Amino acid sequence: MLALLAGIHRAAAQLPVITSFSQNGLLVCSNLAPGLPASLQWSSSLSGPWQTNWAGFGAVTADSNGLIHVSVPMFYRVAGMPYPTNGLTSDGMALIPAGGFTMGDTLDGESDAIPTNIYVSAFYMDTNLVSYSQWQAVYAYAMNHGYQFDNAGTGKAANHPVQTVVWYDVVKWSNARSQQAGLNPVYYTDAGLTQVYMNGDVAPYVNWAANGYRLPTEAEWEKAARGGLSGQRFPWGDTISESQANYNGDTTGFSYDLGPNGFNAAFDTGGYPYTSPVGYFAANGYGLYDMAGNVSEWCWDWYGTPYGQPTTTNPTGPATGSGRVLRSGSWWDVAVWSGCADRGNDVPSRVSYVYGFRCVRGL
Repeated sequence: MLALLAGIHRAAAQLPVITSFSQNGLLVCSNLAPGLPASLQWSSSLSGPWQTNWAGFGAVTADSNGLIHVSVPMFYRVAGMPYPTNGLTSDGMALIPAGGFTMGDTLDGESDAIPTNIYVSAFYMDTNLVSYSQWQAVYAYAMNHGYQFDNAGTGKAANHPVQTVVWYDVVKWSNARSQQAGLNPVYYTDAGLTQVYMNGDVAPYVNWAANGYRLPTEAEWEKAARGGLSGQRFPWGDTISESQANYNGDTTGFSYDLGPNGFNAAFDTGGYPYTSPVGYFAANGYGLYDMAGNVSEWCWDWYGTPYGQPTTTNPTGPATGSGRVLRSGSWWDVAVWSGCADRGNDVPSRVSYVYGFRCVRGL
């Protein structure tokens, strides 16, 4: 349950700053002193309106452990004080810091995930999978601005991830999202980067310097999924259970799967797909949700080996291929597919109710 600390006070000399807000409801502020009361406010947007009516949280659910999961993004501040972003942007993205990391691991004998030292520049990533409601909003804009898609996309509910979206469409959708936000599109149909990719099924040219939305490279995705940890099987550690992710339990086949067996009991109702609301489970160390399970995520790269093509600094994958990379596993997949190093791929025209995506942006 959410349980805010009582007796939060404001220091007279310096502005208070929220430094952390943990899953168990423990909120910590800096620059606080006894004697001067301060109120905590919440909002679903950085632009407000800011509220103190906690009953107004609205659409929340409680899981079997009594934990509350908010179905829309929440931002917190001490009343009247600026919101400290701490790396979170107004469009729901988290800052993934620059640095080297070991991509791949040998924990489960993956022959195509041989550990390789990779360096990735800092970037922003959507904290959540693209939801069906978010997809629809940009899709409507795109259809009114000359875009054409192979599929309209579906979702089990507005706050569930969009799925049945082909790779070509999520790339075009990313361009539309950029234009709707007044940013520079990333993908083009010509080498001169003058014709924005808006229709057809092509392998687009990329303006990596553009400030718009795009798919993560495979290296960016894995660095983000690991959340700052090293050598762990999952974004949080070496074991997995249905309280941590939406996947297909198999405790007999995988010793690190704590189960229970079968599809996650909280979501296997109403027919396929058995997706879960975005942001339902705990975030990883970078504040990202669903980096294991729920739906597999399209990445930019063509699938290939070894890692680090064409360079181990900001690799973008092989120049050609037959399948685009998919990461994270899904509600349908067993535990091994949800590992940080596990790699999938499919032809970019494939339609599946286990495929979704999220976007990134360069700095």
